[in-house]
Amino acid sequence: MNFKHLCYKKIGENKGRPRIWFQGKRLESCRMHPGSRIQVDYSENEIRVYLSESGSRVVSSKKEQPIIDLSNSRIGEIFKGVDRVRAVFKDGEIIITIHPDDMAKKERFARLLDKLQNDRPLNVGSVSHGGGILDHALHQGLSDQGVRSRLSFALEIDENYLETSLQNNPIWDDNSIAIEAPMQEVETDLLPKTEILVAGIPCTGASLAGRSKNKLKCAEEHDSAGALFLSFLNIIKAVNPALVVMENVVPYSNTASMTVIRSVLSGWGYKVEETVLGGNDFGALEDRQRMCMVAVTEGLSFDMSMLQPVREKEPNLAAVMEDVPDDDPSWREFSYLREKEMRDIANGKGFKMQLVDGNAPKVGTIGRSYAKCRQTEPFIVHTIYKKLLRLLTVAEHAAVKTVPVGLVKGCSVTRAHELLGQGVVHAAFVALGRTMADQFNNLLLQPINDVVEQTADIENDQFVMSF
Repeated sequence: MNFKHLCYKKIGENKGRPRIWFQGKRLESCRMHPGSRIQVDYSENEIRVYLSESGSRVVSSKKEQPIIDLSNSRIGEIFKGVDRVRAVFKDGEIIITIHPDDMAKKERFARLLDKLQNDRPLNVGSVSHGGGILDHALHQGLSDQGVRSRLSFALEIDENYLETSLQNNPIWDDNSIAIEAPMQEVETDLLPKTEILVAGIPCTGASLAGRSKNKLKCAEEHDSAGALFLSFLNIIKAVNPALVVMENVVPYSNTASMTVIRSVLSGWGYKVEETVLGGNDFGALEDRQRMCMVAVTEGLSFDMSMLQPVREKEPNLAAVMEDVPDDDPSWREFSYLREKEMRDIANGKGFKMQLVDGNAPKVGTIGRSYAKCRQTEPFIVHTIYKKLLRLLTVAEHAAVKTVPVGLVKGCSVTRAHELLGQGVVHAAFVALGRTMADQFNNLLLQPINDVVEQTADIENDQFVMSF
């Protein structure tokens, strides 16, 4: 592309009419000097200003600087519904088209609306996929409300996690793309467009435990996860989804990373909604708290307050406990953890063991490294020999998170606990998927004239990016 100057600017106003105005050296770089004759052509997709000896207009001047001032109703007709343009200054001409961010907004809304109107499955992209627990929940929620979806691509750095999802997760189809790579190494131009993008950005640097263990002042200092939000934003830009879902630990809300994400998405034309999803509130025994962000493009609406539980929580842990024999080798004293707890208490630290039995109405958060028998995660107390403890079984772990245990079928105990521990409360995100589907269905209930007008505007601007 050969050009002299590139300008992105807002459309102004003059006496109630849209106005686009240029002045100064950038005009001279195109040989548009004061007194030069120019022609202005208005087409369906762009405005072209160019030098012409028979041109109907003349470049004016102010303080010896050239000025081109366009103000008329045609500007509003060409750029209806947007307030920004891109101007490319070439030798002897200026080409004015819709701003690329506004073009992206129109494109993604049109793509979503077309699929909803024609009952075609929505493409869903998944970033930091893990075993696909979050994705499975969202797909189920969408399906529950009659919205079809398919996995377009899944990006995951761990080949074993990706393989587990490929084997067990029904969201894959013959055309789904599996990408095994660090997020920052993905060639974003190879990613397909999606209507929904789902991400669970690694929380290693943002969680309280992660910051303490790695002695970090802030989440962004983490050597591998700290800058991943930049890669995440690059992927959003590339796949141009109409709706973005991101989950993370609650402290992530207060990171610099999240501040940047909010700001950038807002600038790209998304409305950002956030909440904290509590496991108990959505029918799970695990009281896992997760930050959830939903960003929707202009034209869509989303209200986090509309989320409703999809199931009732079991009365206690006994309802999901397996029959583990009293003499099973999984029962152990864990005396070293009890001794550590006493030392922590003596030193004024708040780290206590989480001991539960079948009467427990809930359990605390179970993390990725649960199989390592960490002090603060739940241990079940033996019904007879109170000194004996055990971890939850894989099936119990899945049940307290409301996760279909088949998603970790065939995994070792350690890997199953990892996938579940870094996953989500399944029922909470089924609820989110249902609410997303309700918003999509509401879009189809808009007055037909409104929808037709929106799609007509979008179709008219399809090709304004080309020169």
